Amino acid sequence: MLQQAAPKSVAILKDLVGFDTTSRNSNLDLIAHVEAFLAERGVKSIRIPDETGEKANLLATIGPADQPGYVLSGHTDVVPVDGQSWTTPAFDLSERDGRVYGRGSCDMKGFLACCLAKVDDMIAAPLKAPIHLAFSYDEEVGCKGVPSLVEHLVATHPLPRACFVGEPTEMQVVLGHKSKRSYKAIFTGKTCHSSLAPFGVNAVEHAAQLIVKIREIGERLAGGPSDDLYDVGFSTAHVGTCHGGTALNIVPDTCEVLFEFRVLPSQDADALVEEIIAYAREVIEPQMTARDPETGIVFEEISSFPGIDTAPDAEVTVLAKKLAGRNDHAKVAYGTEAGRFVEIGAVPTVVIGPGNIEQAHKADEFIEISELAKCEAFLDRLIEEATR
Repeated sequence: MLQQAAPKSVAILKDLVGFDTTSRNSNLDLIAHVEAFLAERGVKSIRIPDETGEKANLLATIGPADQPGYVLSGHTDVVPVDGQSWTTPAFDLSERDGRVYGRGSCDMKGFLACCLAKVDDMIAAPLKAPIHLAFSYDEEVGCKGVPSLVEHLVATHPLPRACFVGEPTEMQVVLGHKSKRSYKAIFTGKTCHSSLAPFGVNAVEHAAQLIVKIREIGERLAGGPSDDLYDVGFSTAHVGTCHGGTALNIVPDTCEVLFEFRVLPSQDADALVEEIIAYAREVIEPQMTARDPETGIVFEEISSFPGIDTAPDAEVTVLAKKLAGRNDHAKVAYGTEAGRFVEIGAVPTVVIGPGNIEQAHKADEFIEISELAKCEAFLDRLIEEATR
């Protein structure tokens, strides 16, 4: 059983973890649960659905909606548990040794639970600035849901003073992360017996040309601009998978390569993608079509999100440090939805939330109960700030 002395957010987190909101699934049951939770307290919320109607963002405002306020942003989806060896039920929160275990407990339903745990206090406080709860879908597969949420927020409310994206940072203020572009390159060649290889078009060999080019760009980036606040201070290029061919004695006619760029906010991620595509079109593809005009390369975007680079002396940074009760800051390797708030809505944004990113996406994912308590204290101070 969960300890009675635990923060209020633990019981709420148990409910949230109980919904399997793996990104391939609908999140509507969880959204309906949160809607009901808010409605019981007289708080109206707005669904912003996706094109299929199977997923939705949720936006709720507590306090004077006609004033600039504060955004508490988090995603409702989680990564799969497939193939992982869990010793606790992945979708049934369990407590042990001051930790609570379950998929999404750290990334990032713990933050959502803290926000909901403070709704009663938000309602009771004489807020002069509103607090917006902004819960999104499909963050884990490329930050796909949040754009429509940001667009709705800024179209219907005054520009918020600050946005706090609650990814797990152990309540440290995070000012920056890299942008990301990930792509699939699909090579279509011409098959034949390997003894007649010159008459075919080898999709795997031409894919290898692209891989070498991506590696060359990565080596160039390693010698370029750098930021010591990151674990890896420079922009990176990476090839994750290469699949093609069926047998040694068959010239392969298909090959797929997955690659990505993670780029410092000061650099142009799109320019790197354009460089790769131009190389494919101008160098590799002519070699292929010279042998067979039906061959070629198709590029498909998998995911894309902007980076963030908030200044250490920005008002949102100063406020976040004040609310967190600490004066340090960092930049992180992983991506978040923060860049969407800046890019689409020009909302001053930092990343700050409970838990350690090292626990995310793993079997037996957990969050320290003390982290939830720290987040609730942060929110208490935010509520007080919003009454001024």
